[in-house]
Amino acid sequence: MLGEPDQRSRGASPASDALLFCTLVALRIDLNADVGEGSSDDASLLRLVTSANVAAGFHAGDPSVLRQTIRAARAGAAAVGAHPSFPDRAGFGRHEMIVTPQEAEDFVLYQIAAVAGVAAAEGVKLQHVKPHGALYNMAARDALLAGAIARAAAAFDSSLILFGLPGSELLKAGRAAGLRVAAEAFADRAYEADGSLVSRKTPGAVIHDADAVVSRAIRMAKDRSVTAVDGSIVRIDLDTICVHSDTPGAADLAARLRAGLEAAGVTVRAIGTF
Repeated sequence: MLGEPDQRSRGASPASDALLFCTLVALRIDLNADVGEGSSDDASLLRLVTSANVAAGFHAGDPSVLRQTIRAARAGAAAVGAHPSFPDRAGFGRHEMIVTPQEAEDFVLYQIAAVAGVAAAEGVKLQHVKPHGALYNMAARDALLAGAIARAAAAFDSSLILFGLPGSELLKAGRAAGLRVAAEAFADRAYEADGSLVSRKTPGAVIHDADAVVSRAIRMAKDRSVTAVDGSIVRIDLDTICVHSDTPGAADLAARLRAGLEAAGVTVRAIGTF
């Protein structure tokens, strides 16, 4: 059990104990997917990932899709989370918007409540919150927006886990609000040298080679690193890896990711069980 040294580690030095702890932590990962966004692969995907980020209608989905997606997540044993967005259906939530912190807090709370309410009706407790698209990326660097999102989540349920980029303002705000946080990595996205994601507007921002995606995911989970577009090695802390449901063949990719991680000795399970 983590934190309880076995016979082999008794008498080990503090440095070796720290190495053992980091190794054990690195061998456990959550696999999440953004769902309820119109993909026909959702049902298959939800049997493979361990956490589901369910769209609440502001960028995709509707009440019927929301309920169907939660039922599919329950059937697939994937933990359910809310996936709030800017009110931007036309732009799929990928347009940056200027809003006040109060406006952001209110529309995020609204979306969390919608997903949690339908989940409760289906006998499922909400596990986490992961902002979508431009809201997610802006909150990574904007402390005021990040704080609004964290306050909304904490106001609804302080036991929720907030997903965000490693080292982001969003994770800092989550901790400040008393929430558990989960650092998220993207095996199918290119990284800048500073650890940020390459803009989707840039060619090569999304990686389509499944073998490369699996290899990157294993390296992320075991070595806590990724190669940036300039060839530099970026250290990356992570608790969960995202599979995008709108990627062609998402379910097949998720199956390969999970199989590859488990074959490499990485336990794949929902973040709420950590």
